[in-house]
Amino acid sequence: MDDKTRTELEAAAFRRLVAHLQERTDVQNIDLMNLAGFCRNCLSRWYREEAGKKGIEVPDPEARKIVYGMPYEEWKAKYQKEASGDQKKAFDKAQHKHG
Repeated sequence: MDDKTRTELEAAAFRRLVAHLQERTDVQNIDLMNLAGFCRNCLSRWYREEAGKKGIEVPDPEARKIVYGMPYEEWKAKYQKEASGDQKKAFDKAQHKHG
């Protein structure tokens, strides 16, 4: 497989992942962190960091809007729920370095 095709496939897979996460508003970020070690915020940060490596400045709110499909504050107001005690315990036990 040539590099151009690989890049196109990787980009398509990224877009599909983002679309899936936008549809699955029932899945909370803490659930993603506890199960996979990353969340929507991580994905938006990775996007912003990779853009920076190319000399492209993508402000954090814009990167989050790309991943969430709407402004982050709007997503939080519509879909974010308070983490349960069990979710918080699992997060603390895994000692995630989220931020």
